Amino acid sequence: MERVPNVTRADALAAVRNPLAFIAGRWTPEPRTVQRSALSALVMSVVIVVTGGAVRLTGSGLGCPTWPKCTATSLAPTGAMNVHSAIEFGNRMLTYVLCAAIGWAIVAARSEKPYRRSLTRLGWAQFWLVMGNAVLGGVVVLVGLNPYTVAAHFLLASALIAVATVMWQRTREGDGAPRSLVGKPVQQMVWFLVAASVLLIAVGTVVTGAGPHAGDSSEVERMPLDWETISKLHAVLAWIVVTLTFALWFVLKAVDAPAAPLHRTRELFLVLLSQGVIGYVQYFTNLPEALVGLHMLGSGLVWIWVLRVLLALRERPGGDLGIPGPAQAGSSVGAGV
Repeated sequence: MERVPNVTRADALAAVRNPLAFIAGRWTPEPRTVQRSALSALVMSVVIVVTGGAVRLTGSGLGCPTWPKCTATSLAPTGAMNVHSAIEFGNRMLTYVLCAAIGWAIVAARSEKPYRRSLTRLGWAQFWLVMGNAVLGGVVVLVGLNPYTVAAHFLLASALIAVATVMWQRTREGDGAPRSLVGKPVQQMVWFLVAASVLLIAVGTVVTGAGPHAGDSSEVERMPLDWETISKLHAVLAWIVVTLTFALWFVLKAVDAPAAPLHRTRELFLVLLSQGVIGYVQYFTNLPEALVGLHMLGSGLVWIWVLRVLLALRERPGGDLGIPGPAQAGSSVGAGV
């Protein structure tokens, strides 16, 4: 076992000035560690969406009536407050767990050898999306759960899931120039699938904003739209996404595409079928809270798998995996993902 070197005053100053570079100079994670750190950030980005939905579905959206404190005089719920306060405050605290997961992903990506700037940028993009959504979440509370701000809150969380998915994928491939595995018509078809999925998610937030689950037991503003009509539009868009996915699978089989795009498309189709079953059951059973929560989880999974299909259309060989970091300047490091 190697002896742990003493930390000098210069080391301490370096750690204060640039802690990421300090850690990177003394730790080289295994590729699997970097992949797991990115996956943990992705999992937590989905968890925070589901728990946020639980806040709304339990009527706890104004359990903490102000922000950033829970009450005007207390950061946390007091003994006089109820379970709704605990649920809302618990969801706020999960933001710190999400930040910890993203922080681990950033540190692991920064410490990987050779240094891959593209990974750290994706990690920092997640961090700033979380910060922006935390502020927007405060605005949601301050404006009394205005449905338009709630919709924006969910869409920004979906953007976080997208970036986390891309980072997870990028940890499992090299930094070489992307090489397409399918022809341009298939790529265009998948981009159309992505666009339809974005529209599906956006209309889903309108269904939520016009629906009965306002997020609090008090009178909360709803979007002035007919919920039945918006729900049917949402269902039509869902069928478009399902049809496109089914057609894509047949096209990929016809052109003898590589295994990765085929597998991701098949998985997406199964996720969509599960989501569709949940959606129709909740519609015909007057939106029970448990099924609505499952549908929110399914929305995140559908979005992840749509992006996985898109990312599976190309491969990035190892090649030049990165650029030397400050701690590696002048040295030669031969590592791969």
